[in-house]
Amino acid sequence: MDAAFLFDGAREASRNLLKISDEKRNEILLSLSGEILGRTPALLDANRRDLERMDPSNPKYDRLKLTPERLQGIAEAMRQVAALPSPLGKERYRFVRPDGLLIRKVSVPFGVIGVIYEARPNVTFDVFGLCFKSGSACILKGGHDADCSSREAVRLIKDVLAAGGVDPRCVTLLEPTHEAAGQLLHAAGKVDLIIPRGSAGLIRFVRENATVPVIETGAGICHTYFDKSGDLEKGTRIVCNAKTRRVSVCNALDCLIVHRDRLGDLAALCAPLAEHKVLLFADGEAFRALDGRYPFLQQAQEKDFGTEFLDYKMAVRTVGSAAEAVAHITRHGSGHSESIVTEDAAVAADFQRDVDAACVYVNAPTSFSDGGEFGLGAEIGISTQKMHARGPMGLEEITTYKWLVEGNGQIRQA
Repeated sequence: MDAAFLFDGAREASRNLLKISDEKRNEILLSLSGEILGRTPALLDANRRDLERMDPSNPKYDRLKLTPERLQGIAEAMRQVAALPSPLGKERYRFVRPDGLLIRKVSVPFGVIGVIYEARPNVTFDVFGLCFKSGSACILKGGHDADCSSREAVRLIKDVLAAGGVDPRCVTLLEPTHEAAGQLLHAAGKVDLIIPRGSAGLIRFVRENATVPVIETGAGICHTYFDKSGDLEKGTRIVCNAKTRRVSVCNALDCLIVHRDRLGDLAALCAPLAEHKVLLFADGEAFRALDGRYPFLQQAQEKDFGTEFLDYKMAVRTVGSAAEAVAHITRHGSGHSESIVTEDAAVAADFQRDVDAACVYVNAPTSFSDGGEFGLGAEIGISTQKMHARGPMGLEEITTYKWLVEGNGQIRQA
């Protein structure tokens, strides 16, 4: 189908969404939640067809895979989004001029939001739920790896919309082709915003080629610094959870930074990682501390620092101070999520002040960087930029605003 026709349909649907009450939006989202559970077999069957085309050893396999439990989580996310207050119509600023002219800044929908993503079938539901609740139509361009899953999900969503008397064109799925991506990136005037979710290469391509405004949800090159005063028990749990909970997601740990005075504890700190066969790329000092004490070990090369592994792999860097740790993060981080394990409150405060990232943790793993975990219900992505939105992007972050000015015949004086 002609892309321009689809984009025009999404634009018209976005205008129709302006007339729908929040109660109606919530009704649709709750119905969708029920249908996800009711149509679990069809969703899993579509996902199975996608999985059959992917090597199970591919790190993306886990991201692609749907299970009954994951579908229950997706359904619960729809219920959580429905339960959240509407982000629309909120008065962000009010000013009454001396002549009585009332000036207000009020939150409104973006209109049409395009999202380009890869092998993440849950993104289809998350993006629709958040866009719908915030009054925007969405145009989705999924990856070829998850095409069957995405199509079944969009089919379900459109069925729920039609049954509820809502324009089904408020969700559109494009073909999983480079041509479709190019058309979306150049749909200025028809699409208001594009959000890429995926690899660093995808995000860079979108940023460099789009003529539509872009919010970058950048690659997650995440670090944890184990400080001189770090608690070993806390650190062991934090490092293992951050690295192994799900290796293929953007908040997974990529580099452990350890204070030189704690190299004697490094083997114990990394011991649980061996159960998951995590391959460590250690610098010279860390390698000597781990050699013979950790089974999956290689000498690090400079390219290993600043790599988003998305796999059971992790770099290890030795530093002599928290300031050195911050300098390493500044050089190699992506602005996503960074963590420190320390019992020194002053060091923790300095780390939070000096690290330039969307999410900065003290004594907690980067695995918490997620809209659902932050109480946002779901997320449309984690922004690593500083314009408009930063960090997990929920309902508030995917609205814009307009100025509403009300007078009674006032005119501006010369």
